[in-house]
Amino acid sequence: MKYEKNIEVLERLTAEHAFIIPIEKHRNQDGSINTEQFKQNWEEKMEAFEQIKLWDKTPGFDDRDSLQREPYMVFVPAKDRETAKGTILIAHGGGFAIRTGCEGPNAALYFHNKGYHTAILTYRLIPYTRFDAIADMQRAVRILRARREELGIGDKVIVMGFSAGGMLCADCAVHFDCGNPESEDLTERMSCRPDGVVVGYGAITAISFPRPFMMPEDYEKDMCGKNMKERIYLAAEKHIDYDTPPFFIWQTLSDDGRFGMNLAKELQDAKIPYELHIFEGGPHGLGMADGENDLGMDVPHITHWGVLCDEWMQMHGLK
Repeated sequence: MKYEKNIEVLERLTAEHAFIIPIEKHRNQDGSINTEQFKQNWEEKMEAFEQIKLWDKTPGFDDRDSLQREPYMVFVPAKDRETAKGTILIAHGGGFAIRTGCEGPNAALYFHNKGYHTAILTYRLIPYTRFDAIADMQRAVRILRARREELGIGDKVIVMGFSAGGMLCADCAVHFDCGNPESEDLTERMSCRPDGVVVGYGAITAISFPRPFMMPEDYEKDMCGKNMKERIYLAAEKHIDYDTPPFFIWQTLSDDGRFGMNLAKELQDAKIPYELHIFEGGPHGLGMADGENDLGMDVPHITHWGVLCDEWMQMHGLK
């Protein structure tokens, strides 16, 4: 199978710390975020993988950003297909502006070693919109279902994201459809509803509380929505319904704990299963909290979230 090579590539690149950009190198001399280095490093390293394009020609994609390719994902099969647990689609963070590598491949390797199939999503960033990013994740979920026989997986798909990627997962958990049975495209006939949602330190909302962390004053350029109509649509907690999938939510107190609590409250009201963990120590952006992150921080207590999440997914039969 052509995707088997992705296992070796993932193990090699993470061992080389290839996706880690130390935090002291994040900014240019003028204090601005060096977005180019994040995009370039991601694409350079992703070239080694066998990739799955999301569309033959991505709707709305053009040459407005030469550092972004058309969206794609990297599928990493479980080593033992007979005992594989399920498929996790992973979305990195980075404020919809950069690609934080430790929250993509490094998380994928952790859950690959736990026996899961994993897929690393490369979704559109600014200057594209958050709605474009949502469309990318929805399409990736459909592809995993449409190609499950080829990939050797079941039809259960869990979406997992960190920071902006967690916000993206939450949006896809509440804005979905069951597919278009009349479509000539087999992929578009598939449902894009995830079977489970894992949100790692996502701000989630710009509605229920004052501005989330790092939200700029200039709403026109903000990925939480440029006006109230968009901000309400993108605030996942405002759209939870009876068929919303179960959530696993974790964050630290360095981000306002009310983001997690507010989302959990709305899930509770709708009787949607969830698990919430708010850890006292540790800053934003820890990834697996095992030292393999841009902060270089190993926080064993917070690393437990991975074990808890694995147990939660098994409890829900996400195979």
